[in-house]
Amino acid sequence: MEILERFLNYTKINTTTNRENGANGIMPSNPTELTLAKAIKAELEAMGVKDILLSDKTILIAKLPSNLDHKVPSVSFFAHLDTSAEQTNDTKAQVVKYSGGDICLNKELEIYLKQSEFSELANYVGDEIIVTDGTSLLGADDKAAIAAIVNAFEYFCTHPEIKHGEIVACFVPDEEQGLRGAKALDTALVSTDFGYCLDCCEIGEFIYENWNAGDCVLTFKGQSAHPMNAKGKLVNSLLLAHKFISLLPNGEAPEYTENKEGYYWVKELSGNSAKTVLKLDIREFDEAKYHERKAFLQNLADGLNKIWDNRIDIKISDRYENVYNYLKDENAPAIRYAKQAYENLGITPKIKPMRGGYDGAVISAKGIPCPNIFTGAHNFHSIYEYLPLNSLKAASDVIKQIVTLVAKG
Repeated sequence: MEILERFLNYTKINTTTNRENGANGIMPSNPTELTLAKAIKAELEAMGVKDILLSDKTILIAKLPSNLDHKVPSVSFFAHLDTSAEQTNDTKAQVVKYSGGDICLNKELEIYLKQSEFSELANYVGDEIIVTDGTSLLGADDKAAIAAIVNAFEYFCTHPEIKHGEIVACFVPDEEQGLRGAKALDTALVSTDFGYCLDCCEIGEFIYENWNAGDCVLTFKGQSAHPMNAKGKLVNSLLLAHKFISLLPNGEAPEYTENKEGYYWVKELSGNSAKTVLKLDIREFDEAKYHERKAFLQNLADGLNKIWDNRIDIKISDRYENVYNYLKDENAPAIRYAKQAYENLGITPKIKPMRGGYDGAVISAKGIPCPNIFTGAHNFHSIYEYLPLNSLKAASDVIKQIVTLVAKG
């Protein structure tokens, strides 16, 4: 099967993550994620892949054994089954031979993918571009990754003369709501020396740094009183929370930062004069600075508690870690092989830190160092999401090249 047909088939299965089900602990949050997993499993079985496990949580793991007579590192590739909840409509994908200018997504609704707004379109003149009809996501995040991985498996299955070590594909549910599938994954069932997620954007992107991410929940306990006789009695928890927020460092918020600059994000504030809950996100690339940020919040709460007679409860927790914490070295095998694969294919690496998280952050912490390779798509989580076909093919070629390089040692 050609990679285009494979990808289009996947887009026809609506796997929008279901946040309500996810919040209630249901996995997969959308039963169609299981439908997609079963379809992938059937494809792999038809290729002759024999070692396949589909768990009750809809985690699909498939292994191709090594065909070498000596040991080389084993490599895994990860993708997620769900799509984001920004749009829930079924995807009606279109393939456009792009000759420049704007692309009409939906004539009736007058929806256009405009080159004036998305200037990078100029890089794809002459390419075929897969787009939506303007009423849904495309789902290239992350079905392009699934197509690239399955396509690479088909290549090695149909070319047994190509030497390779053990290759593992793993597809997880519900990445789009807190990396739930990766957190549920038993990495002992994958058990490779290193791996790669395919969950970033345009051709050439290569990510091996992301946030160290934490959550902070503060509960401010006031003392209610009727305003007619509140003097000396009322302690307004809303104002306590406001005072705490005012003591956060100026300029260290998402709207003021970029690149590898960390921040505190005042994310949610709710309550009344008697009780107020404040939720903060903590983000930092550097591991030591991340711990300093957590300590700052703890010390600030402790200091105010001395003044306010212990009116603050604070809970700080870790959400995920920076992948680079587990790579440590620019010459780590997972980085080195990917860079060499890009070079061999004539792809210029666009190395950037991800100001967010992805499944690889969780998987790395579980023992499989896992950088992030491009899928080729643009405008994730948007009706303007699009995927140049040659970029999709390149993502699959990178997988093949990495596997081949590892086999050569």
